Amino acid sequence: MLLKKNIPLKYIFGKVKYEVTFVAIYATCIVIWDKYFHVINISIPLSVPMVLGTVLSLLLAFKSNQAYDRWWEARIIWGAIVNDSRTLTRQLLSFVSDPYVSVQLKEFQDRFINRQIAWCYALGQSLRNKPITEEIREYLTPDELVFVSKHDNIPNALLQLHGRDLKELLEEGLVNKYQQIELDKTLSRLCDSMGKCERIKNTVFPVTYSLYIHFSLFFFILLMPFALLDTFGIMEIPMVITIAIAFFLIEKMAIHLQDPFENKPTDTPVTAIARTIEINLKQMLNESKLPEKIKAGESDYYLL
Repeated sequence: MLLKKNIPLKYIFGKVKYEVTFVAIYATCIVIWDKYFHVINISIPLSVPMVLGTVLSLLLAFKSNQAYDRWWEARIIWGAIVNDSRTLTRQLLSFVSDPYVSVQLKEFQDRFINRQIAWCYALGQSLRNKPITEEIREYLTPDELVFVSKHDNIPNALLQLHGRDLKELLEEGLVNKYQQIELDKTLSRLCDSMGKCERIKNTVFPVTYSLYIHFSLFFFILLMPFALLDTFGIMEIPMVITIAIAFFLIEKMAIHLQDPFENKPTDTPVTAIARTIEINLKQMLNESKLPEKIKAGESDYYLL
């Protein structure tokens, strides 16, 4: 997630450097050919690119809105994961007997809640197609690591272990049926959130829609020098470059926002959120040794 401050211009303009370089060379060639070689004698009314630019603006606005909706939905889902992780921990600690009465029960709760922390990290790593096992090793027992290593979907395997433990609590009489139902509802909400994230990850933004807009944008930029040349002369070069930068940046913004789980600066900050969850849950366990929150350093301008 990009932060409010310290976004370097190098990052912003680096996204469109190749397109802008092409436009600058193209606009310069048009001026040179027209002024010195008189090769080009084409004049296009300014109204033509204006109409095309208006249509492109509407299409880019629609695409940007749709892309932002995907990004914002991903952020809402991870907000729900934060709430449900806290709820699950609170239910486990309050529904069951005082954890300080039984050492065995305290160990059970510690193991369960650490597994929930592992689930949050595992889901984020899974969405970004990154290795998971090493990331969650410290939160799981050896038997749990062996179990999840046999599954392709590790977050789903961790929820399965949650379900087994809840069944064990019910069978041993540590929770009643109504409490077990509430715990299972919380697990179901976590599973729903996982499925929603996977839907966003695996649903490709319509490729033809993006491709047609991209081609139309280039056609619009190619027409601009011919429409501005008679009026502005050599000054059409910086004008065309400025207009191109504005349109290309909007297009790039939409392209990055439409995929919020690609390990990019514009991503939903799932790792930072998972760290916040870890701190909250460990505080609920009355642990004194807590990890530090993930913060952007002086040279960083985003959180992952």
